[in-house]
Amino acid sequence: MGWFWADETLAQQPSTQSPSGLPASHPPVAAGTPPPGCPMHQKTADKLAPPPPPACPVKHDAAPLSSCPVPHANSIPSATPAQDAAQPSLLSKLNPLNYMFQSISQEAAPNQAIALPTTRDESSIPKGTGDGNWEYPSPQQMYNALLRKGYTDTDITAVESMVSVHNFLNEGAWAEIVDWERRFGKGLSRGWQVCRRGEANAPLELRRVEAREGEPPQPSLIRFQGRPKEMTPKAAMLQVLGWLYPAKFGTEPPFDRHDWYVSRNINGEEKQVRYIIDYYSGEPEPTGEPVFYLDVRPAFTPTGAVERGMRWWGDVWWRAKGGDVREQNKLAKHQASL
Repeated sequence: MGWFWADETLAQQPSTQSPSGLPASHPPVAAGTPPPGCPMHQKTADKLAPPPPPACPVKHDAAPLSSCPVPHANSIPSATPAQDAAQPSLLSKLNPLNYMFQSISQEAAPNQAIALPTTRDESSIPKGTGDGNWEYPSPQQMYNALLRKGYTDTDITAVESMVSVHNFLNEGAWAEIVDWERRFGKGLSRGWQVCRRGEANAPLELRRVEAREGEPPQPSLIRFQGRPKEMTPKAAMLQVLGWLYPAKFGTEPPFDRHDWYVSRNINGEEKQVRYIIDYYSGEPEPTGEPVFYLDVRPAFTPTGAVERGMRWWGDVWWRAKGGDVREQNKLAKHQASL
């Protein structure tokens, strides 16, 4: 889930690892004479050092080149930078903005029986670079990416539906992030003004605060990373609770996890905020349509922990003290007095 394809191209970096064999700095060896750099023939420079062994461990009656422990005859010459550049590493093939391959072909795959659209939809998610919005992959790119990842049994007739669901989920995730940023994008004190009367009243409080103080700058997505094999601590805790109390917390593990890095403007300074997204599948609708749930929250950094605590504890405290009931009673008394 969550594949966007950026156009940036990484420069290939030459490998810094040299092949096995004799290093380039090793001195040339004269025939029949042990090389001066060979550790088996260096003379003791300190008189206090222990006396040399009675015989050199290296046999000198063999072939001249055998006198040095380094096999010169089988040594591999050092690779040139051009040779290193011809074999780029896997990391150099990946886009640092999404840790996906730099480009996925729009060409039909070998033995592909059905043609897929190659048009790409533009998302509503601004790029962190400021040059427009992120673009979603086309169905053909999605199919090629799945084949490249080893999913050779993908039903090609379902690819277009997969792309639609993929785009829908990412738009929903971004809407959740924008809501977080509207609350806390201008600081924790503003966020508390929105959260102090519980989640049910948060939209109304947010409109009041924005009418008084204005909206925060629009956030943008800098980069993201899919981590489907790494379960978040919260997801793991929910699995344990589901095992203990299946009637209340029972749920399947998330089928995907993303980390999104968002640019937040605070008093003219850009701050990078990491958001964690867990993707859950729910019971399908009676019509057969799939149902998904997204758990979107800031990463558990000091600031992110406070933001999450404000939303959770603000809602719990408001309901525990009967805030809604008291306000309803107060409103009823006011209407009765008119």
